Order: sequence, then C-alpha cells, then structure tokens
Amino acid sequence: MHGVECIPMPPAGLFETDDSSSADAPTSFVRVAVERSLDLSEGLTYAGDDLAIGQRVTVPLGRGDAAAQGFVVAVGGPELLDGFDPRKVKHVRSASSTRLPEPLVELARWMSTYYCCPLGMVLATMVPAAVKASIGRRTITKLEPVPDPPAHGESDLDAHLTPTARAAWDAIRQIPAGDFPIAAKDLAHRVGATNAGPINKLVKLGVLREVTVETVRAPEAFWSESGAALSAPPELTSDQHAAVEGITKTLGSFAPHLLRGVTGSGKTEVYLRLIERVVASGQSAIVLVPEIALTPQTAERFLARFEHLGVAVLHSGLTGATRNKQWAAAASGAAKVVVGARSAVFAPVPNLGLIVVDEEHDQSYKQDQLPRYHARDVAVVRASIEHVPVVLGSATPSMESWHNAQTNRYTLWHLPARVAGLRMPAVEIVDMRAERKKRREQHGDPRTLESIGPTLASAIEQTLTAGGQAILLLNRRGFASYVACPDSNCGWVLGCDACDTRMVVHRAQARRAYVRCHHCLAEQLLPKTCPSCGKKVIELGSGTQRAEQEIERRFGTTLGLIEGETFARVDSDTMRRASDYFDLLARFGRGELKLLLGTQMLAKGLDYPNVRLVGVLNADTSIGVPDFRACERTFQLVTQVAGRAGRGRDPGRVIVQTMSPDEPAIRLAAQHDFETFAKRELATRHASQLPPRWRMARVIVRDRDHDAAEEHARDIARAVRAAADESVVVQGPAPCPIARVAEHFRFAIELFAPNPKSIQRALAAPRGAGLLKADARTAIDVDPVAVL
Repeated sequence: MHGVECIPMPPAGLFETDDSSSADAPTSFVRVAVERSLDLSEGLTYAGDDLAIGQRVTVPLGRGDAAAQGFVVAVGGPELLDGFDPRKVKHVRSASSTRLPEPLVELARWMSTYYCCPLGMVLATMVPAAVKASIGRRTITKLEPVPDPPAHGESDLDAHLTPTARAAWDAIRQIPAGDFPIAAKDLAHRVGATNAGPINKLVKLGVLREVTVETVRAPEAFWSESGAALSAPPELTSDQHAAVEGITKTLGSFAPHLLRGVTGSGKTEVYLRLIERVVASGQSAIVLVPEIALTPQTAERFLARFEHLGVAVLHSGLTGATRNKQWAAAASGAAKVVVGARSAVFAPVPNLGLIVVDEEHDQSYKQDQLPRYHARDVAVVRASIEHVPVVLGSATPSMESWHNAQTNRYTLWHLPARVAGLRMPAVEIVDMRAERKKRREQHGDPRTLESIGPTLASAIEQTLTAGGQAILLLNRRGFASYVACPDSNCGWVLGCDACDTRMVVHRAQARRAYVRCHHCLAEQLLPKTCPSCGKKVIELGSGTQRAEQEIERRFGTTLGLIEGETFARVDSDTMRRASDYFDLLARFGRGELKLLLGTQMLAKGLDYPNVRLVGVLNADTSIGVPDFRACERTFQLVTQVAGRAGRGRDPGRVIVQTMSPDEPAIRLAAQHDFETFAKRELATRHASQLPPRWRMARVIVRDRDHDAAEEHARDIARAVRAAADESVVVQGPAPCPIARVAEHFRFAIELFAPNPKSIQRALAAPRGAGLLKADARTAIDVDPVAVL
C-alpha cells in the first residue's frame, strides 16, 4: 500500500478514431483529479479496471498525451461518461500502490470548494513528496512458513533435519503467524540459532519459503535526550478528570471540544488519557502540534506512553526516507498514534478514533501556499466526516474557537490551575520610557538605547547567580530594523528595491554587515554612508542579534554568559535544521546553557522546571501592525512565553518591557485574565463586522505592472459584486498594506459576510467563469490569519 509499484495499463492515443478496430469499448471508468491547476470539481474521466477511490495513477493529459499524476475520485461504468463515446476515452496508463482512504478524498472535496483550490492540488498536498517519490523504499526478501508443506510426515522430515534445524523448526512453529514474514537473519536470532545455516536448511526442504516485500529503509526520527520517559502517569486533578470523562462519553461520534487550560495545567496529560482509551478500543489517534513546538519533550511524552503501540512523528525536520517510513507506519496501522505538524491532519490512519489539536490558536496551522487551508478547521471537518471527537487545546484560544464555545458550537472544558500545586508566575510590566530615564540618570546619556532595562538586568543577575535559568523573548530577527541618514533635512532611509519595506541589518563574523529584506530575501552590503549626502548612516531598532551582543557585553564577565557556551540565540537564522533546535534544547535541559534569547520559537512547548525568569524585551513588536488580530497575537505571545516560568518549586518571575504599559492586551496578559480580554476583543470585532462574528476572504492580485494588477483586480471585484448576495460586503480593490513584494504590485479585494456560504457563492461564479483562479497572479485566501 505504501510506495509506488507500477501496474501496466493499455496504452491509448488521444482518440480512438479507427472504426475498424477490433478492440472492444471499455466498460469500466474512473474520474481522476490530476495534480494540475485544472479547476474541475469532478476531475477527468478515463478508462481503467481494478482501480479504487483514492488511488494515485498516471494518465495522459492534453493533445500531446503528456504523463500527469492524479488521484481516482470516482469509480463506475458508462454513467461517468455523460454520453461521451466510450471508444474515444483515454486509458489510465499506470496505477500506484499509494492510496488515500475514502474519507480523505471526501475531505479533499470539501477543501477544494471551501478554499477555492483545484481538487487535484488538494489531493497532491495530502501525500508527502517523499511518499510519491518512494524515497528509501526497497524490495527485500523475507521468510514465512509454507501453508501446505511438502507431503512428508514429521518422521520423514526428522530424517532430513540436523538437530539444530529440528530445534529451529520447533521454535518457528511457536511464533505467531502475524509476525511473519521475517528476514532470515532476524529469524535465526529469534529462534536462538548462532547462524543462518538451520534456516537455510528449512528453506531447502520446502517448509519455509521466500517472499518479497517492500519496506522503507531510513534512520529513525530524530530524538533528543532533553527529557526523561515517564515512569507512571500522574494523578489527575479534579478538572482534568472531568475533562477526560466528559470527552470520553463522546467517543464514537462527532463532537468538537475546546480545552482551555492555563500554561502548566496538564492539557497534555488529558490528551494522553483520552488517547489511551481510544487505542485500547483498537482505534488510532492524530495529535497536531505547531511545528515550532514539536520539541523532543513533546515527542518523548507520547513515545513514553505509547511506544509499544507505535508512534509516528511527522514534521519538516525529517529526511525524505524517514518521512516516507513514518507515513507508511501510519497508513498501515503499525503506528496507532500520529504526532505531527500541520500536514499530519492528512495522516492516512485506518480506523480513526480521535483528533487533538494542541495550541490550536497558533498561526503556523495556516498554510500560506496553495491550498491555503487552516489545519485546525480541517481537523474539525475531518472529525465530522469520520464521526469522531476533536479536541482543541490552548491557554489562549483563538477568538474563533472561543466564539464557538461561547455560542455552544463547541463544548468548553476548563483547567484553571497548574498541576502539582504550582503557582502562576508573577508578571511585572515595566515602562521602558521610565527605564530609559533611569538609565540616563545612572549612566548619563548613552549613545545606544539598550534592549535590556535596569529592572530586567537586575533580575537576570539575581536569577543566574542563584542557579536558575532564564528565557528572553524578542520577536524580531536581525541586528537593526532601520537604516537611515542622521540628517533630518536629507531624509534618506534604506528600503528594499523590490519591496515596499525597509531592509534589516544582519551581522556575521566572517563578513561585513549586510542588509536583508525579510520578504523577498534580497541582500546587499550595509552602506557606510548616505548615498544622498555622504553622512555616516545610523542603525536603529533592536533585533535578536543586537540583544545577543548586548548580553555578552553586559553579562559576559560578571555572569560568564558567552554565546554558544553558556547562552544561545534561538531564531530561524541560527536554527537551520530541526536537529540544531533539538540539540540546543537538550543542552538547556542539562543545565549547560543558562539563558536562551530568541523569537517566538521559545514561546511554547518548553517545560523546564529551573526556568525562574522570563523576560519580554519588547512587547510592542506586533501591537502596531496594521492587522485586526494584532492585539490577540500580542496577548497570546506574552501569555505563552510567560508560561515557561515557574514550572518548578520556584514560582518564577516574568518581566514584560513595553512602551505601552496601559495597552489592554499587555495589561490583561500580565494578569492572566483571558476571559476579560476575549470579551473585550470579541465585542470590538462584532461591532466592526470582523471575524469571528463575520466570515472573511481575501483575493490578492499580483503583477509586475501596476496598472495591469489594478485592472485585473477591478475585473475580479466587479464579478464578485455581481455574484454576491446582499449580505456580502465587498471592499476594494485597494493596495495591500505592503503594496509591493518581490517587484510585484499587490491589490486586495476583501469579502465579509455573516456566514461562509455567502462568501462561497460570491466566489463561485467568477471562479467557474475562469476569471478567478489560484495561480501565480492571484491568491485566494479564505479565513485569512494575516492581512498584510
């Protein structure tokens, strides 16, 4: 079932036009959704026998009969032809052993309609590229007992067996039939033979036979030693017990649940207990976690509990062969539990019993390329299709999920306190304006504004001196975010030539400082002087690189903080591979690293009892973003990173530096008051007719020519308005907040409606007419999570 094994099919030309052909007209047909941008809801019809829905096939496409891959979405007879002459139908060329279960094909149909994406492209997304390419797949020879051995009695067999072969045969007969086939070397070891001689003798006598099987040879998924396996499950709190028992009652039926638990309240243990009950009944479970939070700690907790039942792990850090192996284990049922990032929602597990989406609010669940699906929402729909419960968990639920819980679409469960009597950390908001004034009074007027104020600096010294560890968050990469001429009369600012954004300064030891655009990734050397007036440029704004230098300069001597030895920077510039991240966390878990500085990679998924201090260097990084979700993201980020503190006997301390100390999102996050924040935020969204009360979709038109982009956007907007009913509000086209990216001008059309069906109808007509299609020029984003 896993990998590719071609089965030859009859060749065919474009059309069979020779009436004298003796070939009989085919009677079996399939509809195939090809992996191309053909926006056909039911695919193309081909002739083919012995094919199943969900099977991957190769078919001829177009006048040149170019080979194209696709998936069978319907199987039947002449009724699939809609009156077309069966003698003129092309034949499927070959069929693969790769097959998606029928519920996933049904899910793909929903995604194709809802996210306005060709069905074949959705199906192609569901199967990893490594699986399609059969990376790591090998054909090997194994052995199994012959069902009907040669007709000679045991006495006759004894006459031909040596004592060691006799002993091996007796041992083989005790092995359960389900364990075969077994490799000869492994079989010899299992029956206690010192070599393969007795096994070869049994093969020669015809009581064992060779069979060829396909397998995937790959290294195991990367595991770190950062955490210890659990020896015994902890005792549940009353709130955990209520959640487990309540959700268990819905097993076997579709039921969406929202598990809101403060950081450290034991949400993962609730997931584990539910999965135990699911797999005990012979079913499988899928657990989604944000890619950034798929740490060794997360994987180890599931391995420790379910390794004997098989755990498959799917994330971007795997090699192609390992991903293929893990996918095959999930598809065959060898792994009863699948833990993975966004795309694991498509794991082809048989007999699914439960889906869990941890940190359901996380933005990484949204795919930013075709098809632009949201894994959380897809998980809910898949659970509905397969009639199983889905559990969404978070300390800071998304406004969408919280709204669904408040309107009784989801069942809400609360975990209001940390487990084991641990207390929530104390959070202190520090006004950086006052901090900088204090700094000037103590040290004069410093030329460089520092990222770490006096309050946080003192807390770092106290924490590390006492033997604790610290985590510092600054959600901005690079060294400086603003390069300009110091002369206000000049006004020159360094921007990207290809985008309407500023360049970010990066520094490297082996090269001169350079600037990079974080949108198109263009780079150039940092100019030393202003190209307009010749004055020396200034670099303003602080990123993780500048903070890294500041830490080593200020605390290198007094606290022994040396980058790479006792503290480390954690962002996408330093963590190139998953193994880099896992190795670093292992060192932090062993206490080799005293302090971690990084971006939102550090905000979730980390559970280290010796973290006594968490510092947010700048809580304002997302507040000023022109996005209606800015306050929600700020609240979530501050709350999540604060939750890394106080997971041991020490209650922990959190210091949040901000220039906006009265901002409600920051103030309420410091008070751990999600419900008040959510009530205020939802009221604002409802009054403004924004999600989640209203649904939203965006169409982004891109073109190197400004006028062409605007004209095409206007054509689409007119067609959408003509197709929309009176409940739909269509805005635009208007330039995007970032109006030009990678030399492409961008215009946005935004749709708002009280329900998703109205939006779908408004998009369906121009989509059916071919005016609106997802391609290099046009992006269709339903339920967007960002509007830049």
